[in-house]
Amino acid sequence: MVKKDKKSKTAEQKARVAAKQNKKAAQKEKKGKSKGNDESDADDIDLESVLEEYARQQALFLKVTEVVCEPPSPRASSTIIGSPANTNELFLFGGEFYNGALATFFNDLFIYLVDRGEWRKVTSPNSPLPRSGHAWCRGGNSGGVYLFGGEFSSPKQGTFYHYNDFWRLDPSTREWTRLETKGKGPPARSGHRMTYFKNYILLFGGFQDTSQQTKYLQDIWIYDCQNYVWHNPALPPATQKPDARSSFSFLPHDLGAVLYGGYSRVKATTAAGRQTKGGNQGNRSILKPIIHQDSWFLRIIPPLPVSAAGTTPSVRWERRKKPANAPNPPRAGATMAYHKGRGILFGGVHDVEDSEEGIDSEFFNELFAWNIERNRYFQLTLRRPRILNKKQPIADRGNNKRGRGKADEEELLRNLAALESPNLTVDTDAMEIDTVVEKKAEPVKPEQKILITMPHARFNAQLAVQDDVLYIFGGTYEHGDREFTFDAMYAVDLGKLDGVREIYQRELDNWLGSEGSESDSQDGEDDSDDEDMNGDDLKGVLLPRDEVESVPIVISDKSIDNTIDAEDEQTESTNTDTRPHPRPFESLRAFFTRTSNEWQEMILKASRRGDFGLDTSVKEVRKKAFDMSETKWWDCREEITALEDQQEEAGIGEVVSIKDRGSEAAGAARRR
Repeated sequence: MVKKDKKSKTAEQKARVAAKQNKKAAQKEKKGKSKGNDESDADDIDLESVLEEYARQQALFLKVTEVVCEPPSPRASSTIIGSPANTNELFLFGGEFYNGALATFFNDLFIYLVDRGEWRKVTSPNSPLPRSGHAWCRGGNSGGVYLFGGEFSSPKQGTFYHYNDFWRLDPSTREWTRLETKGKGPPARSGHRMTYFKNYILLFGGFQDTSQQTKYLQDIWIYDCQNYVWHNPALPPATQKPDARSSFSFLPHDLGAVLYGGYSRVKATTAAGRQTKGGNQGNRSILKPIIHQDSWFLRIIPPLPVSAAGTTPSVRWERRKKPANAPNPPRAGATMAYHKGRGILFGGVHDVEDSEEGIDSEFFNELFAWNIERNRYFQLTLRRPRILNKKQPIADRGNNKRGRGKADEEELLRNLAALESPNLTVDTDAMEIDTVVEKKAEPVKPEQKILITMPHARFNAQLAVQDDVLYIFGGTYEHGDREFTFDAMYAVDLGKLDGVREIYQRELDNWLGSEGSESDSQDGEDDSDDEDMNGDDLKGVLLPRDEVESVPIVISDKSIDNTIDAEDEQTESTNTDTRPHPRPFESLRAFFTRTSNEWQEMILKASRRGDFGLDTSVKEVRKKAFDMSETKWWDCREEITALEDQQEEAGIGEVVSIKDRGSEAAGAARRR
């Protein structure tokens, strides 16, 4: 978003802005007097009765049904997650839509089938009531998807209701189950976050809206999926813990969970701008917004096997150093999804100081990867389309290493799954035959548009990663006093970064806020003057989809290089990594094939020392070796991508070691 350059405004332009604001203020006051009691009566409704009616209508469904449907209607503060049962489904639930006049809440469960490009809507006699601002996560070792809390409001948002119910969704049967837990559970809230650790569900933070204030929370709750009980663990005395907040990132970790960022408002005093009788300037209390930039590690020690039933796990908060190369400026509403040891962050908004025109906001559409172990951010940029060699046959132009990488990885995963089957004799040559059969059965997906720019800047977009692909759903954008909820969904391949796939995009609805049609028609000329005066290049927000412009990201080869080479004293120190390192243009399959023996030797040595409590059979060692190589491949992805861009810019293609090619590299065969 282009920020407003106030210094360039002339005195005449400032006078026009002031006159327009005075006229609109008078019109709003006039409308408020004419409406008067109608608005207050509309908000004076019994939310309990409304929710009971929702539950009664829902009970009329006799069974769980699933039908093909159009994409979900636009909504904010919903949740989206990849199915824990397979790599082909995404689940979307709840949310709210506000058009400037009325708020509508949803309890729809939608399923997106990746292979078909198809949406399905699920109806059930037993599902959570309409809500937004809730949280859900995978069940870890216990499977399923767990959901807690959220909020519901009257249509004009005069009164709010917060939930404290707890649900489990079976991803296979699409059936919801309300969990009646033993003992006390977390208080009602929204804006919180949840993640998983082994057989536990972790919940932290959020806020509660009361008639007087908004209270932010900082309590930690742990749900035991085996004993069906919530724990509110007591923290060790004199230990630090994160400040109260909402809308933060909460990601799983092998030893617990990690937390980053968030948003809250705290009380502060400021000058009232008038003199008191004593001659001193009076003060007034305000709520000051805070964008948190700290990072914390929640260390969890499960009870020993010999411990008594119901023993609470031990927890401890550990403050981490500030992440290196974090997005700048700090931004609220930047959402994050977990992907193989990384947090993938997108979007956000940064509010500038107040001015005579209100708060200036800068919106972002940048994509970052937060390496959790190294505590460092890397900016992800879309790759330039590769220039095809004209002499190369057309049929072979797509068969480069990077293009085959995804298919190779999928084949390798199928082979490893076959190795785990107890009734199957290992024969890797025979396994490759299965890929031909599966490709014939693949359904035809609808044609989807490929963009070379990131989607429009926004905040609070919903993110999910499934099968190494990032999905971006919805999001919100503000333009003046108007607020727009995007009606679109996109996909980005995190391995290739070769563009943005537009799954769907529809025209945005009109805003029905305080500026009604009468005001808009009277000030139409002034609005157009304002847009020209402010130089705002995002005026296409309300236009048809073919006229809505996306803000292009700057694809720079140096951006990642500077990130890698940057020195930051606050970065956590790490020991020299002697493990095998991926090469440029090397797919995961090729990397594992080249380094498999080294990984297996490392595992066998560690097993002899007692570091791994696993069976040393060939199948188990090979599976563990692939897991370690996959983690290393993704851990180095940003650095390897930067090297690939450097080599392509210099005209260097894939570098292949003759030693690795063996007999194929000798004599006339190599020359051909």
